[in-house]
Amino acid sequence: MGKILKAFLFTLLALIAVILLTGCKAELWDPKGIVAADEKQLFIVATLLMLIVVIPVLIMTAVFSWRFRASNTKEKYRPDWSHSTILEVIWWGVPIILIIILAILTWISSFRLDPYRPLDVEGKPITIQAISLSWKWLFIYPEQNIATVNFVQFPAHKQVKFLITSDAPMNSFAIPQLAGQIYAMEGMQTKLHLIANETGEFNGRSTNYSGNGFSGMKFIAKASTQEEFDQWVRKVKSSPNGLTMKAYDQLVMPTKNHKVEYYSSVTKNLFHKVIMKFMSPEMHKVDNNKKNEVKM
Repeated sequence: MGKILKAFLFTLLALIAVILLTGCKAELWDPKGIVAADEKQLFIVATLLMLIVVIPVLIMTAVFSWRFRASNTKEKYRPDWSHSTILEVIWWGVPIILIIILAILTWISSFRLDPYRPLDVEGKPITIQAISLSWKWLFIYPEQNIATVNFVQFPAHKQVKFLITSDAPMNSFAIPQLAGQIYAMEGMQTKLHLIANETGEFNGRSTNYSGNGFSGMKFIAKASTQEEFDQWVRKVKSSPNGLTMKAYDQLVMPTKNHKVEYYSSVTKNLFHKVIMKFMSPEMHKVDNNKKNEVKM
């Protein structure tokens, strides 16, 4: 028994050491927004509930393997034993109770943490349109009429409503310290509401493999004061580049580790046009043909 217990403890310590020595930033455990904090709490509760079953099973596996080993002649041999009401109640009853508790938590949190649902905070949210490209992120601010690539900024303590789509293979939009992930899909619009509880820069990324440049598909999400945000908007508006359809067609081309770019203006309804070209591709071809005829 002592040898198995030592082996179990050694394996557990080895796993903990591997986790601690990876050097990875455990963003899940360091939430900076209301949504991420609630998701962390839900993760902890669900994990602890599951460990109520997992830990006893691991312990009993070691105990039973040692106690009923072939060389243990001291243990009573009972080949006809097949049933115990008490044990049946325990190993069926406990999991059923845990599943019911998890189901209730999932039901409640599915509505409370629904990414489409606006947060229960005062004030009008700032709207940002996000388009997944190969392999970069385009952010459009429809109210400010500006756009950025691989960088997004918004005021802290203010709700942000992301409208998300894709003009490339399906991807997944995530800022782990602020909120969970949601998919970006061609011809569709998804939503994500979040809020930053403090100022700072947070890592954003795609969490869905989409090709050779996927690993570099990252961006910075900066939460600032309202004054800093207003100054930043003025800075972007001073950029000499405008996001015309011609500039967008060039931006859509696949690139890796794309640098941050600013656009002082954006083609009207660009986000909607990106969605509609997959909803009605024939109409999109007709529009392009008309444009080509005008140019000729």
